[in-house]
Amino acid sequence: MAELMENTEQTTPVTQQTPAEQAPEKKPKKKLSRKARRRIVRLIILAVILGAAGFAAHHFLGGGGSSGRNTEVVTDTVQYGAITAKVDGNGLTKAKNSETITITTSGTVQDVMVSEGDTVTAGTPLFVIDSEAARTAVEKARKDVEGYEKQLRTLQKDIAGLNLAAGYAGKLMDTITLNPGDEISKGQKVATLADDTRLRLTQYYSYAYAGDLKQGQTMEVSIPALMSTLQGKIEAVHMVSRITPEGSKLFSVDVIVENQGALTAEMEASAIATVNGEAVYPYEPGKLEYYRVGDLNSTVSGTVLSSALVDYLPVSAGQVLVRIDGEDSESEIFSVEQSLDDARDNLETAQKNLANCSAVAPIDGRVIGLNIQIGDEVPANTAVVTISDTSTIIVNATVDEMNSRYIQKGMMVDLDQWGTPAFGVVESFSLSSTVNNGVATYPMVISVDNSDGSIQVNSNIRYSLVASQNDNCLVVPIQCVRTVATEEGETMTVVYVGGEKPENALEGINSDEEIPEGFWPVQVETGIQDTYNVEIRSGLEKGMEVFTQIQTMEAWG
Repeated sequence: MAELMENTEQTTPVTQQTPAEQAPEKKPKKKLSRKARRRIVRLIILAVILGAAGFAAHHFLGGGGSSGRNTEVVTDTVQYGAITAKVDGNGLTKAKNSETITITTSGTVQDVMVSEGDTVTAGTPLFVIDSEAARTAVEKARKDVEGYEKQLRTLQKDIAGLNLAAGYAGKLMDTITLNPGDEISKGQKVATLADDTRLRLTQYYSYAYAGDLKQGQTMEVSIPALMSTLQGKIEAVHMVSRITPEGSKLFSVDVIVENQGALTAEMEASAIATVNGEAVYPYEPGKLEYYRVGDLNSTVSGTVLSSALVDYLPVSAGQVLVRIDGEDSESEIFSVEQSLDDARDNLETAQKNLANCSAVAPIDGRVIGLNIQIGDEVPANTAVVTISDTSTIIVNATVDEMNSRYIQKGMMVDLDQWGTPAFGVVESFSLSSTVNNGVATYPMVISVDNSDGSIQVNSNIRYSLVASQNDNCLVVPIQCVRTVATEEGETMTVVYVGGEKPENALEGINSDEEIPEGFWPVQVETGIQDTYNVEIRSGLEKGMEVFTQIQTMEAWG
């Protein structure tokens, strides 16, 4: 166009004419300046641009054009690849081993030997608190324990009477009748038990023989009723002073005679001793007595289950005579045992609290949260100091239900706390979930070596771990995998495959989305997945075309 303008600037040449022929004189045309010519060029260019814009506006705003939407089917190809499933999140750090010393009784601080932040070893003195209440609590708790122990011993001794048995061999007398179902009371007498396996005879002798009759000496015992003489033995010598009407002074001797079955109490008998070859007779005959006699009493209350009480029945030591249902006694023992356990716990707590008044560090660690100074009056139930071993810390974290199946004890974990890296190990993982807003999470504990002290406790930390990986597996984009329902209501995981209908294509599938023509649902088994891809364990083959999504684009025509 510039060339065109240059051409228009050239003047037309004028031929020579005679004066007569000359036309009236005209003023010559004014020549445009370069600046004016440039302005004209700009105006022409602007006019061309405005014309193009007007054409476009006319075309798009109704001047013969039309608008619409174009859709494009997006597909992908099944191929081999590597996939890694990672689990990450946040957790809270805390010392794995931490002990807090709490004073449960009031007292006055007499001394404090450490400062907050100090590193201490187990046994290091921490503070001294004077507490009269703590000493009183220990004494009271000890008396309670002793009282319950005594009560329990008595009940246990009594409960043995559920099987009421003879304490020694002998013969029953004065028995009562007990039938199954009868109620029996604690302390109730049921029989008299006489030990007739041997009998005792008390004889009196003149002081003239004092020192001649001794314990263990053999004597001849005459039983007139049996018209026989039995052998006896001196059980004891009693230097009493019995004065006879004749003025003689006598001492007594107890003689024991074994019963072969024919002896009984109240039989008359005389014991004759031999001293220096001469017979020594008692002042008078005596009467045989049972060796011992006692009452059989129930030691429990309850219901009679069975009874073998019969007058004059010979019994052996330990023979069960009455069986009793002692449910009430057993309940009483259980109650006392519970009270004794509580009393022992109270004593242990009181002793621990008294010891805490002159506390030492229970573990190696650092002093955290020291809350006392010399002279302070410490109220009851005050947490005075905490000792934390931060050489090993734990991270309390959670894992969502989608990734919970990957977590196993012993897995390595990458950690990061404000740019400080660390490594840990999954110490435990619980399958007991907590549900919030419909999402289940599972608790995980990570153990971390913090011997260098680089990780701060009681603070947030980021964790990440490789849950599973496969370096050579079939993969497809996550968008290709769908969950659908059959006409029978069964849910399946499928991928839509393009091309010819495969043999394993499913029929009767209900889908909530539009699937383009030529794609067939195939049931698949999936494995691990990452942010973009998912492992296909069965159902597909390498090279298959799979449907991803339908992409819609705005188009003008």
